[in-house]
Amino acid sequence: MKLEDDNYCFACGKNNPCGLKLSFKYLNGKLTTEFIPHKIYQGYKDITHGGIITTILDEVMIQAAIAEGMTPVTAEISVRFKNPLLTNKKVIAEAEIIKRGSRLIEAQSRLLNSSDGTVIAEASAKLIPSK
Repeated sequence: MKLEDDNYCFACGKNNPCGLKLSFKYLNGKLTTEFIPHKIYQGYKDITHGGIITTILDEVMIQAAIAEGMTPVTAEISVRFKNPLLTNKKVIAEAEIIKRGSRLIEAQSRLLNSSDGTVIAEASAKLIPSK
């Protein structure tokens, strides 16, 4: 299957009116993005939904692989939630590729409170290069 980008990706698509509209920086093998989760992304009152956190962690790992010239899809993801992410608080997500193979890519990411560096969540994933 050929993967195409039409700018409607929920995580990074600039044309998706409901999306997160993430943008990325890649430097020295690490990809980063900043995000402020507004109240529309909450689960419990004033706490960002875990699915939004997982989406961000997944997307930065995919984008790290793209920055290194690959076009993968996620085969498996594991997320460990460490602290709640309050709404309207800026966070930084970062990711890097740990292992690059022809059939499998391993990546890791984490979400940090931008004001004090507290780890909100960490993830690892196995990505499959598309053909």
